Amino acid sequence: MAKASEFETIERYFAPLSASAPGAYGLANDAAVWCPKDGCEAVVTTDCMVAGVHFLPDDPPDLIASKLLAVNLSDIAAMGARPTGYTLAVAWPSDLDEAWIAAFSDGLGRAQTMAQVTLLGGDTVSTPGPLTLSLTALGEVPVGEALTRSGANPGDAIYVTGTIGDAALGLRVLRGELEPLTANHQDALARRYREPVARTDVGQRLLGLATAAIDISDGLAADLGHVAKHSAVSIEVERMAIPLSKGARACIETDASLWDEIVGGGDDYELAFSAPSDQVNNIATLAKAAETPITRIGKIKKATDSQSGVRFIDADGAVIAVEQTGFQHF
Repeated sequence: MAKASEFETIERYFAPLSASAPGAYGLANDAAVWCPKDGCEAVVTTDCMVAGVHFLPDDPPDLIASKLLAVNLSDIAAMGARPTGYTLAVAWPSDLDEAWIAAFSDGLGRAQTMAQVTLLGGDTVSTPGPLTLSLTALGEVPVGEALTRSGANPGDAIYVTGTIGDAALGLRVLRGELEPLTANHQDALARRYREPVARTDVGQRLLGLATAAIDISDGLAADLGHVAKHSAVSIEVERMAIPLSKGARACIETDASLWDEIVGGGDDYELAFSAPSDQVNNIATLAKAAETPITRIGKIKKATDSQSGVRFIDADGAVIAVEQTGFQHF
């Protein structure tokens, strides 16, 4: 069978993903029409993923697709917004098999159904370089209520969803650099790297409760550093309060130096947020309603000349040096 042309590929694999969005016009026009509902502002974010940098070249195409959507929806979640749709731009290597594109489309379809969003448009091109994928997610949030990185206040507590560090350890498992105690641990950590979950339900429930929020994409230390910088505060994290999965804890028990990977590695796509210290009961209620674990890991303090940014402390309050402070894109 002859390889499909650009427009045949779009019509065959991607136009069906836009069927439920009237403003997408079946991807048959130059652009889509979209606007947030009354009383809401638009939220827009774009992330790019490159083979060999953001995913392994031999990762399953359906999981690459679902991860691409999840990492963008995680940014929407961090703003407290409801996701509504997305656009997609892909640069396919000229030798990419059509079966790969079909599997990618299937994975994207399943992921968008779970997230209740629809493809609105995009572009496809050919490239001699590595596979490059870019997705722009759209969302809406009530006017003036979007969560930002700049609202944390001294006295607030700092929380995270889920467990931290699994994805960074999972990448090492997939590269053959790490052998946790059991095959179940290996599989669980690898899944966290390949199949992140965007906490969109939690994000929307944080409106009116959280004072600042961010998604953990470049590592806990780095992303909390962004909150500290933009809020002009200091953040103190109790290392032993950081929630770990069974696989991550098994790794730490074998090699304590992997703590740097836990706090400095990226790709968790959990949410970190600050909230007034008297909101602990409301946060517990939120966690139960969203069926998502939420853990208090530290507190926001006033920044001083001697204490700014993020610092990790042990059970005795002593500062712990962190060698790996997050993923650097450049």
